[in-house]
Amino acid sequence: MKVAIAQLNCTLGDLAGNAARILDAARRARDLGADVLLTPELSICGYPPEDLLLRDAFVAACERTVAELAAQVEGIAVVVGHPQGRRGQLYNAASVLSGGRVVATYRKRDLPNYTVFDEARYFESGTEPCVVEIAGMRVGLLVCEDVWGPLGETTAHPAGTAVDAPHGAMAPRLAREAGAEVLLVLNASPYHLDKHATRHDVVSACARGNGVPLVFCNLVGGQDELVFDGASFVVDAGGRVTQQLPAFEEALAVAEFANGAPVPATIAPDESTEALVYRALCLGVRDYVTKNGFPGVLLGLSGGIDSAIVLCIAADALGADRVRAVMMPSQYTAQMSLDDAASIAHNLGVRYTVLPIEPTFASFTNTLAEEFAGRAIDTTEENLQSRIRGTLLMAMSNKYGSIVLTTGNKSEMATGYATLYGDMAGGFAVLKDIAKTLVYRLSNYRNTLGPVIPERIITRPPSAELRPDQKDQDSLPPYDALDAIMAMYVEHDMAPADIVARGYERADVEKVVRLLTINEYKRRQSPVGVRITPRGFGKDWRYPITNRYREKF
Repeated sequence: MKVAIAQLNCTLGDLAGNAARILDAARRARDLGADVLLTPELSICGYPPEDLLLRDAFVAACERTVAELAAQVEGIAVVVGHPQGRRGQLYNAASVLSGGRVVATYRKRDLPNYTVFDEARYFESGTEPCVVEIAGMRVGLLVCEDVWGPLGETTAHPAGTAVDAPHGAMAPRLAREAGAEVLLVLNASPYHLDKHATRHDVVSACARGNGVPLVFCNLVGGQDELVFDGASFVVDAGGRVTQQLPAFEEALAVAEFANGAPVPATIAPDESTEALVYRALCLGVRDYVTKNGFPGVLLGLSGGIDSAIVLCIAADALGADRVRAVMMPSQYTAQMSLDDAASIAHNLGVRYTVLPIEPTFASFTNTLAEEFAGRAIDTTEENLQSRIRGTLLMAMSNKYGSIVLTTGNKSEMATGYATLYGDMAGGFAVLKDIAKTLVYRLSNYRNTLGPVIPERIITRPPSAELRPDQKDQDSLPPYDALDAIMAMYVEHDMAPADIVARGYERADVEKVVRLLTINEYKRRQSPVGVRITPRGFGKDWRYPITNRYREKF
């Protein structure tokens, strides 16, 4: 048997476009001699459809598309993912299309309801296994979480550690007991740091524990804050990876089985954390901009490291001709910032504009002079500069149709070190889930691909340049400590006392946790951005804004 793995970039809601993409992959797979084509989870409609699933018309349209696609498939079986409505209940389904019709349908058993997943809101659990014969082999169908089991990733072992059994996964066992000799798994498994190793551990354990090989086909592409990395793979009955597709790009590959076992084939090389994260950000930006129909992007270029790496990502994702950088200096902007901003814009070949804000700032302060008489200059005047810049960028966005990319990072979002309607004004927050220390690592990585970021941008102390001689560390703990505290508290739900017990200064922990708590109202108003950690400030961070609870040490 030959299984074609179609690692597709589906667009949510584009039913006709997704079906055409699947049909094209089926024809190419058939020409390669494949017996069956495996596509990702909910490949007909895209993932996650969220509350579109509450619309009866949407579900009906998906089912019509499945029937229409089945009628066009020739010479090969095709496995597609789609929502299926039956007797008032909705299922996350996988159907086998062959001979012009749907010949079998499997309903996902284990529904994830943690972090970014909320499938229990929409779907009912299936109960029966689905095993079909293809090219003389008994093939069992599963969908994503069925491999992880009912507790899902919340119980996953640390990346790279051995796992001897799947986490209570019943669906693979039922498929094996129904006669499955190989498991085909449709997936929409989003990327986050160390996800590849964790997936390999869990999927290998599933194959090993059930004594059957497994083909894992994963979605690729950006969907709002989620990025799906593809990186589909095949494991043998002993849990060894025998084939691996590349990450963050569409791919079609054939996995051949001989005597019931997968034949070893190409394994895509491992990449560094920085390379994977950078590719995730580029894909997230590219798909958000193109799938939503924006002609290009705008961003404020300050001469600092955050806007520098965002500019690199935008240019690499979209091409320099679709990117415009705007430098908006004030009286506090250093000459080196002007020089470095011009230098990186030139290096990347993007359109570069300078719009000084000092005259506008003077006009605003003159207007407010009588109202503010007798009051000292403070963060009000700092934020005013940022809001002037936000207003200019949004005006250009309105005029040209390009979306504004914000440049704030996760460390700033955590502590509120950002200005509402100022540097937070925009449509997509590229670094929303990127800690400041990772920003530095990504900048150094990007320069290994071509030295476009001036070294001074990376080595100089970070500053918002909103007052004389301002430095970030005047207001925040050192970023090494801040980012570590943030990761432990946000991504791992550690108690403040336990963080202190790890050796961090109590004053730093208290400050970071306090700032995190009181700035929820800002984060709730921030643009959507790419999620690359196990917990970003988005779908899987749901804290109340009005909240008097303070965790005690």
